Amino acid sequence: MQKADNAIELIGNTPLLQVRNLGTGPCKLFLKLENQNPGGSIKDRIGLSMIDAAEREGKIRKGSTLIEATAGNTGLGLALVAAQKGYKLILVIPDKMSQEKISHLRALGAQIVLTRSDVEKGHPEYYQDLAEKLSRETPQSFYVNQFNNPANPAAHEQTTGPEIWEQMEHRVDAVVCGVGSGGTITGLSRFFARVSPQTEFVLADPAGSVLAAYIQTKKLGQAGSWFVEGIGEDFIPPIADLSRVAKAYTIDDAESFSTARELLRSEGVLAGSSTGTLLAAALRYCRQSPEPRRVVTFVCDTGNKYLSKMFNDYWMADQGFLKRASCADLRDLVSRPFAEGGVCAVKPDDTLLTAYRRMRLYDYSQLPVIEDGKVAGLLDESDILMAVQKDAANYAQLVRNHMTHKLVTVQASTPLAKVVSMLDQGLVALLYHEDKFYGLITRVDLLNHLRRKLG
Repeated sequence: MQKADNAIELIGNTPLLQVRNLGTGPCKLFLKLENQNPGGSIKDRIGLSMIDAAEREGKIRKGSTLIEATAGNTGLGLALVAAQKGYKLILVIPDKMSQEKISHLRALGAQIVLTRSDVEKGHPEYYQDLAEKLSRETPQSFYVNQFNNPANPAAHEQTTGPEIWEQMEHRVDAVVCGVGSGGTITGLSRFFARVSPQTEFVLADPAGSVLAAYIQTKKLGQAGSWFVEGIGEDFIPPIADLSRVAKAYTIDDAESFSTARELLRSEGVLAGSSTGTLLAAALRYCRQSPEPRRVVTFVCDTGNKYLSKMFNDYWMADQGFLKRASCADLRDLVSRPFAEGGVCAVKPDDTLLTAYRRMRLYDYSQLPVIEDGKVAGLLDESDILMAVQKDAANYAQLVRNHMTHKLVTVQASTPLAKVVSMLDQGLVALLYHEDKFYGLITRVDLLNHLRRKLG
């Protein structure tokens, strides 16, 4: 059993797990479980490496502020090490990052600056450009700059590569990587160039990123957008050495998410969205191989950071990644059917405090009041506010005394235009089908429905 004196000493030396239940063709596929690092991701390695290097080079000292642009996990690695070493940390993060990552970062003491994820390099709100600007304006600061920091690939050349080499008993035919900053693929490629030049490197790239097409054509195309976090780029990172990449696979968000979810069901590994991309590419590579090969890829981070997103069936349905059978009527607008337990509700004899807590827990502004399987009323934030603004003790009053009985109901066959008119008046439509309550239709439901139609 490993014994450590602090969390930093737990970084690295992660386990290797062979895939047994996913169908790898003639190949053997192994997962390097980087989710077992103390910060939950492979980026703990570079967080430690880059801070240690800055200390050795005299670029930071007591009282320094570290600043970095990150898709989340590099920030977590830096935050973990910075907290242990006593440095302040400011992180600039694109607004598509999961709330779990942001909450984790704040809990570690990092200051978060959220910026747009829909802009490209050169825009003032592009996360790397904004971080560099903040570093110029902040006294005693150091811009970590993972995308151009040699200590980033050095971490993988010096630790990740040797670990894999020993765990695989010096037999590695292929390594499947993604590219965010490019540190992993660069560091590993340098290591394996020395010990096993025949080892192939395979790029797993999200659809929308420019990297896979660059490998295939040597030309930079126009970037799109993608939901997968942490990998994929709209430019070639300065430290990324892609010269040894033999193949590249483009994996769309739907396949990435479904593969990560299947990994949990089949192998018991709770992994993040980028792992889904890597695993999907690795499985394609293995299944297409004409001969047995020993292949390694990564569980880049833990799926605990994505429970509200790709492991949430409702989020997946809202984004169009889980397909529901079309009813060709208003039921298609309801992603949380009552019969499936998807509607958060209260009972007439619940207290206002119970209703308030459920609103906050599920981020709702109104709740249906259910009695004997039917909607008896609606309760919204303003109803609670009117009851408690003069006396907080009124939180103990019953929902039935404050709910509204003015309900607007529609049938599955009701024209959409009529529902739009109701929503425009600030109302919530209660959908009934075959005399049973089916679910709520809110403005958000309609917006999600229209966005899914857009594709």
